[in-house]
Amino acid sequence: MQRRTHPLEAPVMDPATEPAVSAPPHPAPEDHLKTGALGATGITAMVVAAAAPLTVMAGIAPLAISVGGIGAPAGYLAAGVVLALFAVGFTTMTRLTGGAGAFYSYITLGLGRSAGAGAGLLAVVSYNALQIGVYGLLGTQFQAAGVRLLGLDLPWWLYAVAAVAVVWALGRRGIDVGARLLGVLLAAETAILAVLVVGVVARGGHDGLHLTTFSSSALSQPGMLGILGFCFAAFAGFESTALYRREARDPDRSVPRATYAAVVFLGVFYALVVWAVVQGVGDAGAVAAAGADPVGLFFTVIETYVGTWASHVMDVLVLTSVLASQIAFHNAVNRYAFTLAEDGLLPPALARAHPRFGSPARAGAAQSLLALLVVAVFALAGLDPYTQLVLLVNTPGAIGVLVLQAVTSVAVVVWLHRHGSVRPVVLRVAVVATVLLTAALVVLVENVALLTAAPTGTNVVLVAVVPVVFAVGALTARALRSRRPDLHARIGGNS
Repeated sequence: MQRRTHPLEAPVMDPATEPAVSAPPHPAPEDHLKTGALGATGITAMVVAAAAPLTVMAGIAPLAISVGGIGAPAGYLAAGVVLALFAVGFTTMTRLTGGAGAFYSYITLGLGRSAGAGAGLLAVVSYNALQIGVYGLLGTQFQAAGVRLLGLDLPWWLYAVAAVAVVWALGRRGIDVGARLLGVLLAAETAILAVLVVGVVARGGHDGLHLTTFSSSALSQPGMLGILGFCFAAFAGFESTALYRREARDPDRSVPRATYAAVVFLGVFYALVVWAVVQGVGDAGAVAAAGADPVGLFFTVIETYVGTWASHVMDVLVLTSVLASQIAFHNAVNRYAFTLAEDGLLPPALARAHPRFGSPARAGAAQSLLALLVVAVFALAGLDPYTQLVLLVNTPGAIGVLVLQAVTSVAVVVWLHRHGSVRPVVLRVAVVATVLLTAALVVLVENVALLTAAPTGTNVVLVAVVPVVFAVGALTARALRSRRPDLHARIGGNS
């Protein structure tokens, strides 16, 4: 399957001034991804659903409040602003290059094939970590709901295995089916959070409505730096809009629109919802309430200001939220694997699309088998699905995605400067985004213990996964350069 190359695109050269190589055509898969299946709305739904707004809010935001204090809403808003700046250069490069590999393609274009290969492998590992780790949260939530609503006490791993099967089946059936389902689920979870906000505002909150959460005193609390990791992780996957380029209708318009829509919606919505919850319990009691009952905080607020029925509805929608996230991340992982397999960095069998549905079916099957394996290992070992499966597996994924965003931002700056074909303001914004993302990455790594609550040795290992994976990918590219120049020339898909 040939990749479209933009006329402005220059041949990719490694920093070591690699010799020019004429790339052979990609091996043609039996079938192609289904084109014209998604518009901007469908892509936005996929990406926002991957972020799982209700799960992030009800499950993670209370921790952000307990650590960062009442200024937590500003943390989400700040992360949204930084990522919106990043999106300026990112979407410009998407339009000019036509790359469907997102981080992988753009880092290759800007920094060379070795860096691109490292980024590609890190992207596959990071997205897999984020998706597979959340099966622990899904299993825990479904287990609790089964007991509470049905009086049925089944093991968490049984729900996780069933979810893996459902996610695999929907991914195999085709991206447009997944987008329709995700759109429905996203609308429902957004609606219940909006009901919470309206309820608090209509009744004036605990101590009256105010903006103290955005004051200098609230923002200067020591814990505010610590919650940036939570805040940036809440946007995980928004950049995957570029992965759906080949399946989009009018991709030059729909992909940028979906990217901006996703990051702006998430940033504003997260800040608004967390602000409403703080108003609901009051400034003085917010931190204590979040620390005492983080799991129940949102349910308590919506029950107090809206009613018991709303709490029950939210209970169910939290389950559909995490399932929607799993479907969306499964789709993103599969498309990264499909692209890397096309370019020779993963087994070519993963680049086979389903002959009828046009989905990356083999990549999806491989991802689902890996998820089953991880769930089985944690279940057989008797490990806790939340404090161990979720936190330990998700942490390298969250760090990896932020590393990829920062390195991609550097690559965008280099590429745009090299070609000089964009307005100067775009380049300046890309530079600012690079500085801010790098600073956020440093803060996240320094405060990783807040994410994991694990010993120092464990945290060192979790952080080390990211550079090790990147190095393995880069070294693989170096090896291919001398041993298999034909495969090396495919890296990045920009030949």
